[in-house]
Amino acid sequence: MIKLVTGMRRTGKSVLLRQIAELLKERGENICFINMELMENHRFRNPVVLHDHIKQMNVSVVIIDEVQDIVGWEEVTASLLAEGGTEVYISGSNASMLSTDLASRIAGRYIEFRVYPLGLEEFIQFRGNEVGSLEEEFWLYLKLGGMPGIHSMDLSSEVIYQYLNSVLDTVILNDVVIRNNIRSAALLESIFRFLADNIGSLYSGKRITDYLSSHGRKTSANTVIDYVKYMVDACALHDVKRFDLRGKKQLVYTSKAFLTDLSFRHTIFGYREGAIAGFLENIVFMELLRRGYSVYIGTMASKEIDFVAEKGDSTLYLQVAYLLASEETLNREFSSLEAIPDNYPKLVLSMDKNIPSRNGIKQVFLPEFLIDPDRFI
Repeated sequence: MIKLVTGMRRTGKSVLLRQIAELLKERGENICFINMELMENHRFRNPVVLHDHIKQMNVSVVIIDEVQDIVGWEEVTASLLAEGGTEVYISGSNASMLSTDLASRIAGRYIEFRVYPLGLEEFIQFRGNEVGSLEEEFWLYLKLGGMPGIHSMDLSSEVIYQYLNSVLDTVILNDVVIRNNIRSAALLESIFRFLADNIGSLYSGKRITDYLSSHGRKTSANTVIDYVKYMVDACALHDVKRFDLRGKKQLVYTSKAFLTDLSFRHTIFGYREGAIAGFLENIVFMELLRRGYSVYIGTMASKEIDFVAEKGDSTLYLQVAYLLASEETLNREFSSLEAIPDNYPKLVLSMDKNIPSRNGIKQVFLPEFLIDPDRFI
């Protein structure tokens, strides 16, 4: 089986592959490691040249980093599998690279591992001896995000957002604009800015086109949807669908978008606490993905459930709020979950502590859920 490591650029895929390479070397394996981001390896964008090089090296393990830069990489890996005797590890920064007709050549012969930015638990581990209380670390994580590279810098430094902005530029330019031959990078940036500024809000292609039109930029809803898909493929953001829990059907006209790393929003607009509700939803959504859940937004009559998370035969329902400061807010968050007729776990996540359970629904201090969600299920 091909071991395929996927995820956005700069989330740690290359480091993971190098760690795997070191482990395999200790076991006596002969390894060919090719990083396609290096200029010296550009000749391997030709699949025939790459295949001939690998065969000449007579190795037992092949590791290719950023394999999507090779046109016809599927043919190379399929050939190596068919020839036998070679273990293959590859990484890629394009979520759709396995959906092509050519990729059908390796269908059923690969295992995919998704790499995301750091969660809160990993963020705290990276902090080492500098770590504060859980709540202090949570607020720092909320402001700085989970890109591993920031931990080589002073976390109080202005340089961090400059670094994060350069990462975002690389993802948008290399993995969206260039790869998809986009003619208007400015339009793409406007769409990304809109979604980043409306985290946790429902959007549609028409809503975005209306917004752009009001700012003097004409485009079509189809173009907007295409550009959003390109950004999803580049693993820069996630498009989350809505489902009617009663009718068990997808609601096709509106979705929510969440950023793969919340820090990208702060690099554009600065950190503004007024949007805290969307920030919290973004962080919870990404944590659910890290934990292996499939996630969508649920609707039940006129009520909305922030997240319906499924893994295997289990389901988890979640409401996310900043503070349950009023009786109205308390009733709104709990009543949405109370309307669901099944007995799967239901949680309200917020920054409150010690809110009593209601009809079997628990309120959980959000940072504690991020550290150990299984404890509350």
